[in-house]
Amino acid sequence: MSYYLAFNGATMPLPKSYSWTINDIDGKSTRNAAGRMSRDRITSKIKLTIEWGPLSDVECSKILQAIKDPFFKATYLDAQAGGMVTKTFYVGDRTSPAYSWNDKLKKYTWSGLSFDIIEQ
Repeated sequence: MSYYLAFNGATMPLPKSYSWTINDIDGKSTRNAAGRMSRDRITSKIKLTIEWGPLSDVECSKILQAIKDPFFKATYLDAQAGGMVTKTFYVGDRTSPAYSWNDKLKKYTWSGLSFDIIEQ
């Protein structure tokens, strides 16, 4: 099986790190006098924490342009499904520190890019 990461059908550069998380979304959860939990789990949602190493202007822009809409499709490796899955996500804060302001170092402008995407 070939593993990759794609946003809205466009394959992205391979990330430096990739972390899969499943979050339970609860309604009203309480504990009774004996301390026993009563839980109203509404659903579970996936969160991916993705980080790239050094990127060129073109690579960084490609990734950021692909996730600029309020919601977008992501195709990714899903731990629970045991393979590639496509779902709708939104993105959290995006961080991309500058690599160098030196004109002689034009290969990589950005030392990385990182953000979380959360299932809609």
